[in-house]
Amino acid sequence: MLSMTPYEDPTYFLMLAVAFIPIVVLMLMGKRAHWYELLVSFFFLLLTFGGPKWGQGVALIGYLLFEVVLTSIYNKYRKQHNDTWVFVIEVLLAIVPLVVVKVTPLLAGGADSIIGFLGISYLTFKSVQTVMEMRDGTLKDYSPWFFLQFLAFFPTISSGPIDRYRRYRKDYDTVPDRDKYLGMLEKAVHYIFLGFVYKFMLSYFFGTFLLPRIERMALVHGGFSWPLVGVMYVYSMYLFFDFAGYSLFAVATSYFMGIETPMNFNRPFRSRNIKEFWNRWHMTLSFWFRDFVYMRMVFFFMKHKTFKNPKTAANVTYILDMGLMGFWHGLTWYYILYGFIHGFALVINDWWLSVKKKHPGRLPSNKFTEYFAVFITFNFVCFTFLIFSGFLDTLLFHR
Repeated sequence: MLSMTPYEDPTYFLMLAVAFIPIVVLMLMGKRAHWYELLVSFFFLLLTFGGPKWGQGVALIGYLLFEVVLTSIYNKYRKQHNDTWVFVIEVLLAIVPLVVVKVTPLLAGGADSIIGFLGISYLTFKSVQTVMEMRDGTLKDYSPWFFLQFLAFFPTISSGPIDRYRRYRKDYDTVPDRDKYLGMLEKAVHYIFLGFVYKFMLSYFFGTFLLPRIERMALVHGGFSWPLVGVMYVYSMYLFFDFAGYSLFAVATSYFMGIETPMNFNRPFRSRNIKEFWNRWHMTLSFWFRDFVYMRMVFFFMKHKTFKNPKTAANVTYILDMGLMGFWHGLTWYYILYGFIHGFALVINDWWLSVKKKHPGRLPSNKFTEYFAVFITFNFVCFTFLIFSGFLDTLLFHR
């Protein structure tokens, strides 16, 4: 049976184009055929998780059933009760499959878990945020069947962007008017072509052509060297163009289906500080951590008077929040260090902004300082990407 990784093969795009013809025609006529969209989703999920990847397919089905049953039970409970301990157990159970998948390689000598599949992290984010919105009382129209479709929305299942239940439902239940849909089609075509440039030209150049060569030079030299500096910049460019290219494909595919999946990147290397960077880089992930981890931890610390000073609570939470993001990437020293460095950077960033606010006019602020801030932020981010890449682990410990 034919099997493909999403957005990696020209044939995949050809299949998408053919499958989308009825959807586009119906949308232009002001209609939406959910049964056909479901059929298309099932086909592309089968293409991604079928054939030689049937094990992942079985794991995906098991995961979806587990999360739908778990969330439905909590939804029924939440209509009558709101005990914190039940909510905590619900969230812990929702993340258990992801924790097992992340911990297994560490305990099993690098072997993958049999319950793992492509995109389990992003489905877990969707599940947890749905439960948290139930707890908040902001999600009242939960439907198990719709939740299943929300989780298994094929354009974003492998690597996001991470959509929100209520936002997705609003798009799903409506048909954009003709002018709006034509605008979405125009953007979708633009994103597809831009994605091709990013992923199949620039990402290929930096990641496949340039990076292996410069990595070999850095390994031959050993220690700190100019080739190592080159690895830092080349890997950063590869990471951006590869991930941003994929995200553009996912957003464009969603637009064809009348779903305005949020964008993931907004010129992140033009950021003037590290907080602005996280508002531009992998936005749906950073906003998820902001809304469902950072803000709730700050609220918890203040409610229980763990810290008297709100700034202390915010600073500690920055470090814990970004550290957790590092652990989520993987249980290796370089992912975890990457997360904590960004946590401390956010603390320093807030301190610097408060100093500038206290002394208006005493510190220069002009085009030069703005460009200098962009330069400093860009180089700091590239340095942390070098850590994130794991190349230092190879250079220092496994040559």
